Amino acid sequence: MTNIEELKNYGITLPEKYNQGIVVCDIYTNWCGPCKILSPILEKLEKEGLFKLIKVDLEENRPLGERFNIHAIPTLLFFENGELPKGTMEIEKQPILTDGKMVGNWGETIIRKVISKLNEI
Repeated sequence: MTNIEELKNYGITLPEKYNQGIVVCDIYTNWCGPCKILSPILEKLEKEGLFKLIKVDLEENRPLGERFNIHAIPTLLFFENGELPKGTMEIEKQPILTDGKMVGNWGETIIRKVISKLNEI
């Protein structure tokens, strides 16, 4: 498993207690249309207390993109108690999360379902 502490190797500052609960790392670029649509959804869900949010501009942190094999944006990394969960999570018979990584803007409903399933683990 990949530990959230590894993000520090890429210049990402982690506030206290980011190794507890669910943390979503939003990897985006400023020119990405789907990223601009997803960003306020993630901020809303964070304000609701569903997870802690880290935002990383891929244009400013290519090494992080290489480390996590990111070839499309937006990409979300879901950490549960500091670790990326292993395996594939399906929602509505679609593979949504693979080894903690969600590629694309699946929308608020699917993200809520992912969070709900992670909370069950």
